[in-house]
Amino acid sequence: MKKQFKYITIFVCIFAFAKINSQTTQDSTKVYKKRVLETTEIDFLTSYYTQDGDNAAVSGGIGTEELTDVTGTFVVSIPLNDDDVLTIDAGVSAYTSASSSNIDPFDDGPADPFQASSGASSSDLWANFTGSYSHSSDDRNDIWSAKLSVSTEYDYFSIGIGGSYTKLFNEKNTEVSIKANVYIDTWNAIYPTELRPFAEGGNGLNNRLFTQNTITGNTNYAPRFTEFDSEGRNSYSLGLGFSQILHKNVQGSLALDFVQQSGLLSTPFQRVYFADVADSFIDNFQLADAIEQLPDSRFKIAIGGRLNWYLSEIFTVRTFYRYYFDDWGINSHTASIEVPVKITDKFTLYPSYRFYNQTAADYFSPYEVALSTEEFYTSDYDLSKYSANQFGFGISYTDIFSKVHLWKFGLKSIDLKFYKYDRDTTFNSSIITAGFKFVMD
Repeated sequence: MKKQFKYITIFVCIFAFAKINSQTTQDSTKVYKKRVLETTEIDFLTSYYTQDGDNAAVSGGIGTEELTDVTGTFVVSIPLNDDDVLTIDAGVSAYTSASSSNIDPFDDGPADPFQASSGASSSDLWANFTGSYSHSSDDRNDIWSAKLSVSTEYDYFSIGIGGSYTKLFNEKNTEVSIKANVYIDTWNAIYPTELRPFAEGGNGLNNRLFTQNTITGNTNYAPRFTEFDSEGRNSYSLGLGFSQILHKNVQGSLALDFVQQSGLLSTPFQRVYFADVADSFIDNFQLADAIEQLPDSRFKIAIGGRLNWYLSEIFTVRTFYRYYFDDWGINSHTASIEVPVKITDKFTLYPSYRFYNQTAADYFSPYEVALSTEEFYTSDYDLSKYSANQFGFGISYTDIFSKVHLWKFGLKSIDLKFYKYDRDTTFNSSIITAGFKFVMD
């Protein structure tokens, strides 16, 4: 038995030595290939967003749309080897909203659609985690990727999976890609306060809200309300891309995207007021006649293109156009231009402009225009006809040598941008974004 063990040990040692020697010989003949990602990179992204307007969907197309939102996100990209990269994206978003606070406008003081309530729905925290993995072939002409994401907030939970494949050829002058994603979402439906007593098993006008407050206008308040049977929503997307270097200074790309959604596509807490129903009020707040009702399916198609032109060492022009349409009746056009201006080796300015125009959805009606006889209706002005302009300006700092350090990480770049957005309605918004990229030494 000892002899057998001795022979086995000798054989294993000889095999291991031969294997190591074989690998050394093979490795010595390999052609050097550049790593997809040389070292671990960390991006910290943050933004501050604010908006205002007078067409809140929560209060049926009237009322304040005031909202502020602060986000923070870390993106960590880790090279697993020469060919594979693991990316972790984790972020949170904290908002306060005068609009959504009016899901329950009766919790303190006189109710008014243009004033914020202090209810629980006036603020919330959204959190997201995404993990993705990508693999590149030895010649870097084939790239596969897969991702898994989870996000949650107080009335919503989503899980998504996706993948993509990119092929480069023609000496990397041409690129084609395909990507697909699936998102499985679940609502925790929250309805306007005054409608909840009229759900199945509710006590209607005998509820405390109505016995302790005086209804004015139509005192025989009788809304149309039934809770949604299903609170799930599924989204499936498929994207096709094509990119071509047209000239040493010009690159163009095309993209075609398809999205199919099914399930609960209505927002449960968005009110609707009918033209053929008499108005009922508590204080200055009009009681809902119904909640938004939209079809349980939606199909979207978008086709767009980019053209980037390197004019000189100082100026570059980036242009974009997209046409979108869906089976809800919305058609839209988006056009934008950005002109990066390299003022030094490290600093670049980014002035930009974006124009957007869309038609109204078939089911959109402004405040008190929809009829109670209709099957579908919404007063969400995001689904209305409108045009919008966005002006932006940014500045970036780049140091390829990462001379500034934070612990073991060198600061590679800083990006600061500001955007001002205005619709031809009363809606307007502003956002400031900042991004910091660090690389491990």
